[in-house]
Parts: sequence; structure tokens; C-alpha cells
Amino acid sequence: MTDIALVAAKIARIHPDRDEVYDLIAGATITTGQTVAIVIATGKVSPGDGNAGGNLDQPRGVALNGGAAGQVISVLKRGYCAGYTVASVAYDALLYQSDTAGAIADAAGTVSAIVGRVVPMTDASLTKVVYFDFKWAIANFS
Repeated sequence: MTDIALVAAKIARIHPDRDEVYDLIAGATITTGQTVAIVIATGKVSPGDGNAGGNLDQPRGVALNGGAAGQVISVLKRGYCAGYTVASVAYDALLYQSDTAGAIADAAGTVSAIVGRVVPMTDASLTKVVYFDFKWAIANFS
């Protein structure tokens, strides 16, 4: 399992008119582009973590902005997103919640929480981006 690098300053929605985005309250420091999970005890979001157990291994989206605990974080639940370094990952490859807090990976870690796929854009280079589709109604992604 290899974590997918991201450039926080380049995290951007590609089709904002078709995305699902929700505002949630951060329960910990969140960096733009990190996966987030809802903490059962507080209702706030913290970085998703595939080996943390509880609900942290059930990511609910990626942060479109960063912030400290108590701040509002916009979370992309479903949609296309740029800013992840997926050039070396195959088209249509699945992406997973990593065992590294807030990261996505090219293979399953402790849990098999699928968070999205690598998809092509329609430009001449078929630039690779990530299509995220977090399943909120599913208790376990595996």
C-alpha cells in the first residue's frame, strides 16, 4: 500500500455543479485534501485513519479547506477532485482509506474502505484526477 501524495494548494473541485459538499465542524486540525471521518462521541470530523478503529476508519469525505478544531470544514462527499498525485496510478484504479491519518492509498490497508477511483479528464493528455464517492449509509466499506 502506497499513500497518494497531494498538494493542498491544488485541491480543487472539477465539476462543482455536480458535486456533493457538506459543511462539518472540525474536531481536530484538518489539512486540505485529507480524508475525514465523523467522531461518534462529538459529531465533529477528524482525519480518517484506516487502522484507528471506531468510526475513524470509515471516512465520509475529503476536506476542501483546512482548519483547526472548532472551525467549519467543507467536505467533498462525491465528485471529481484535482490536486492528488495519481499520474503513476492506472486509470480506473480504486483508491482506499490509508492507515496513515487523513491519507488515501492505492491499496487497502487494515480496512478495505474504498473512497474513489482514478479517472481521466477530457483534455488531450487525459489528465488523471480522483473521483470520490464516499458511502455514508454503509457501516463498513469492505
